[in-house]
Formats: sequence, C-alpha cells, structure tokens
Amino acid sequence: MPSSPQIIALILIGLAGLFSCNQKKTAPREAQKTIKPGAERWLDTDGQHINAHGGGIYIEDDTYYWFGEHKIAGEEGNRAMVGVQVYSSKNLTEWTNEGVALAVHGDTKSMLQKGSTIERPKVIYNDKTGKYVMWFHHELKGKGYEAALAGVATADKVTGPYTYLTSRRLHPGVYPKNFTLEQQQLAATALKDTSLKRPELGRVGAYLVRDYEGGQMSRDMTLFKDADGTAYHITASEENQTLHVSELTDDFTKVTDNYVRILPGKRNEAPAVFKKDSTYYLISSGLTGWKPNPARSAKAPTIFGPWEELGNPVRGSEEDLKKTFRSQSTYVIPVLGKQNAFIFMGDRWAPKNPIDGTYVWLPIKFEEENPTLRWLPEWDLSEFD
Repeated sequence: MPSSPQIIALILIGLAGLFSCNQKKTAPREAQKTIKPGAERWLDTDGQHINAHGGGIYIEDDTYYWFGEHKIAGEEGNRAMVGVQVYSSKNLTEWTNEGVALAVHGDTKSMLQKGSTIERPKVIYNDKTGKYVMWFHHELKGKGYEAALAGVATADKVTGPYTYLTSRRLHPGVYPKNFTLEQQQLAATALKDTSLKRPELGRVGAYLVRDYEGGQMSRDMTLFKDADGTAYHITASEENQTLHVSELTDDFTKVTDNYVRILPGKRNEAPAVFKKDSTYYLISSGLTGWKPNPARSAKAPTIFGPWEELGNPVRGSEEDLKKTFRSQSTYVIPVLGKQNAFIFMGDRWAPKNPIDGTYVWLPIKFEEENPTLRWLPEWDLSEFD
C-alpha cells in the first residue's frame, strides 16, 4: 500500500497533467509577408513590437540589419535608458531581435551614461580596418539639446557589441570649403546684429562663425557610403538652420577637413541620403519638434552639390502633404536584388510614451527623375517589379 507522501505525490502529478491538458496551446505566430505603414504593432519573430526608432539599415550579403533607438515607456523613454537595438531580416518584413548593439554606461563619469540622449544611429562597414562603425547624434545627460555632439562606436561583429569611442563637435577651427572669406566676414558682422532673427543668421552662416573655435553642431544625422568606398556624414548643424556634408577619414571614425554647407538657412533636419544611377538624392523634414511636417527633397550631381530643391515628395491628400503621413524621414533603404528600388523609412513619434512609436515605410517611385511617395496601407516588394 502506498505511503501518505506517495499518495500526495500521485495526486499532484495527476492534477498537473489535468491542468496542462486544459491549457490552450499557443498557435505559432504567422509570418509577416507584407509591410503595413504605421501599424500599431510591427512584431519581431518573438512576437514583440520592434523597438528601433530613428533607425537606419546596414546590408551585408543577403541580410538587412536595422539599428535604432531602444525606447522605454513614459517620457523618460525619450532619453537613452538602454542604448541602440539591432534586428536582422532576409526579407524586410520578418525581423529577429539581435539584442543591444550599443549599451549605455552605468558609470556616471561616462559621456554615454544612462539618461543621456542617443538618436538616429547609423552603421557602415570599413573595408580597410574590418570594423563596423556606428555614428549617432549624442546629447549629454541633463543638458537638453545644447551639446549637439556626434558620437562614434565600433565593433568587430555587425550586431555588436559596439565599443564607444567618443563624442565631439565637428571641424573645430575649420570652415567649409564653400564658405568664402567674404562670407566669413559678412557672417561675423551679422552675428553682432541683434536685429537679425535666427533664419537670417543661419542663412549667412553666423552660427558657423560663432562655433568656429569649439566645433560645429551635429544633431539629426545620417551616413552614406559611396560606391568608391568613401563615406560621408550628413548632419543638421548651425542651430538646425543648415546641413553639413563631411567626408570621413579612412577608418570612418572621424571627419576630414573636406566638408561643405548645403541648403543654407533652409532649416532641414532628419536627412536621408541615397543614390540612384549617378544622382544623389536627399529627403528631409522641416523643424517642428516631434510634430510631423511637410517633407522636402533635393538632388545633386555630387554629394557636395550643388543641391537643387525639388519640393515635397509626397503625393496625396492635403493632410498627407502637410504631415508626410504623420511621419518623419530617418533613412532610405536600397532593396536587394532590385534595380533602382528604394524604401522611404520614417518614424511616427510618440514622445509621451516613446515605446509606442511606429514606423512608416513606403516605396519610393520616380516621376521625371524626382522621388515621390504615395500612401499604401499594405504592400510588398512586388511594388518594384
């Protein structure tokens, strides 16, 4: 006859079996085959909302890697509490979480400490050093947006971990190649004129002169690596009044003295640069904080210009034109295996609860060699066939 402990054990086993039989089996998540711009949830292969805001795509072999800002719930999520997240995909619809590529530091003496600001991380590969190089917009903890630094990190593996190198202002003691002595003198005079407003000061380069010694501001930014292996850093500078395009050094961790101002005083941010055939294209936004505004576009025969403004690339309703489908540009993705196929990559920000931010991806179509965007509630890569 079984002892009391044995009877109790048998009863527990039986109850456990009964309980497990009554549980509903979790159905495997159906693979996502289409892109749904602005969808409330874009789930990764673990069934979690993708957390890679202000992102960019790096492509290696047949795989896309999506780097972006890791957000948390609440307004605290507007600062970097975790770091930069990375996902991988073979088809642009199903994304696997590869973890934190660049982590913030717990050390309060580090510039990259928890609670600082990391925005718009972008990654490129350096063929000479064998390093993956990440640049990002960096603001210091508790300092708002006054630092306006460019941060740099490197890794031996595409998914990281990335080692933080430094954050700095750019080009101290160096003027852009297209900023003449006469313009320098005019800007210095304008800087002393208290009657001038920010747009005019930005147009003439007054902030460029102001920041000459300490280095130029860098906020919203992107990277572009050309076919010849040369890489460039494109950033909103001069109090966000003017974009700067800077050539990177051979190891991609610094800028050279070869840089220019483009679209001076036009107040562009959120730059996304891509190249079709021999023409360079830019999609950007205006300055309205977290609120969406009309997109802008431009093109040039070289990355240093001259840049020709093309106007709003959006085609659609008045609301679409005014708010760019309630999104802001962050990157343009070249599609593998398809010629001259590009995807606009944008964010719908949710500053009160940043983790709820969503993504607007749309195919870029060309009309008279100019990029255009039209709303599609759901689409796939056959759009490029």
